[in-house]
Amino acid sequence: MLPVIAILGRPNVGKSTLFNQLTRSRDALVADQPGLTRDRQYGFGKVGPRPSIVIDTGGITGEAAGIDALMLKQSMKALEEAGAAIFVVDGRAGLTADDERIAAELRKSGKPVWLAVNKAEGMPGEIVAAEFHALGLAEPRTISAAHGQGVAAMMEDVLAHFPEDDAAPAEDDGKRVRVAVIGRPNVGKSTLINRLIGEERLVAFDQPGTTRDAVAVPFERDGAKYTLVDTAGVRRKSRVNEAIEKFSIVKTLQAIEEASVAIVVFDAREGITDQDASLAGLAVERGRAVVLAVNKWDKLPPEQRDRVKVEVDLRLPFLSFARLHYISALHGTGVGDLLGAVQEAHAAAMRELSTAELTRTLEEAVTVHQPPLVRGRRIKLRYAHQGGKRPPVIVIHGNQTERVPDAYRRFLENRFRERFDLYGTPVRIEFRTGENPFKGRRNTLTPRQIQKKKRLMKHYRKRK
Repeated sequence: MLPVIAILGRPNVGKSTLFNQLTRSRDALVADQPGLTRDRQYGFGKVGPRPSIVIDTGGITGEAAGIDALMLKQSMKALEEAGAAIFVVDGRAGLTADDERIAAELRKSGKPVWLAVNKAEGMPGEIVAAEFHALGLAEPRTISAAHGQGVAAMMEDVLAHFPEDDAAPAEDDGKRVRVAVIGRPNVGKSTLINRLIGEERLVAFDQPGTTRDAVAVPFERDGAKYTLVDTAGVRRKSRVNEAIEKFSIVKTLQAIEEASVAIVVFDAREGITDQDASLAGLAVERGRAVVLAVNKWDKLPPEQRDRVKVEVDLRLPFLSFARLHYISALHGTGVGDLLGAVQEAHAAAMRELSTAELTRTLEEAVTVHQPPLVRGRRIKLRYAHQGGKRPPVIVIHGNQTERVPDAYRRFLENRFRERFDLYGTPVRIEFRTGENPFKGRRNTLTPRQIQKKKRLMKHYRKRK
């Protein structure tokens, strides 16, 4: 399982800046559970020797009453989900009473805590960190979240605390396709899994204050083997009418990481929400093949169906490569086509692409639509080869490739997708510029050739 790290601290110490630095983003999935006084944000950490899940929390003061107490409670819930914490303090403001109160709560948790003294750029590290030794936590680490200074070194230590990832591979024995069924609470994920496997299966219902594990359900259909992962758990019928369903985003992100294909389930009656788009975006970010299922489509008025279709186009343009299905998990309408789409997406994600065919497709694309001119020089794309699978990575070599515009990248992506039938999976294009073989070499012309070149240039200037 991916390491889970919570970022905590009082307001305005740079927690969100550190979160953005770790996830290399400016936005993230927000938990919209009822009762949250300050949203927790979740994202995939990209800094350090291995990927991780990072949780950003609201600013807390450690006060024991009022809204501060509620915010502290929510931050402690994030710490419960995490395997370790980064406690961020402000090196310029110095040690405060709020820092001491928060440190006391962190010591009670028993979780490993790394102390990050932020905003330390341009200041002597030992002097800035000196007073924070009084907190009795780990050795203070001076960082600048805004500039990234010291962040990578700190994450090396944080991630070294976690054991090596020994999670099951996305394909058991190379034959079983692992499918994560993801979506917001109450969109019908559990009902869909029960419909796919043809029986009421399992298992656990929620208890207040508990965190559920994702439920893996192996089954076979038409000779193909699957493992379906319900990221919210299958609820007992006696619990279906509960107004609030526990939703663990951490479990969802871990299920995405371990899967080959993600079925993203939407509720047609509620439309496509920001959180729907964020969840689907995280699956694409991790390179997972995707199948889209708009559930509760039955008995929906025509005008509402039209509105949902418009919302899909507006909110999910980055998923245009994925197969879209309108289904009713409760009655089974359209569900029979989902596994075929899963197989198609999985096969596309694992497809072998020959260098000769890739290069030929690249040449055809350049013939149809040449790359743009950059400062009077044409971008030249010479050949392509496969750089990886799950998702397919196509590496294109040429010159000035760092100047290829996004629009032309998308054009090439669509050409490769059509040529190799890469529907259902993201396709990543990487450009590499080769070194000029003559760069730095001295003139190799003979004296006779040099004289001839000078005469030709002189003749040309006279004619001009």
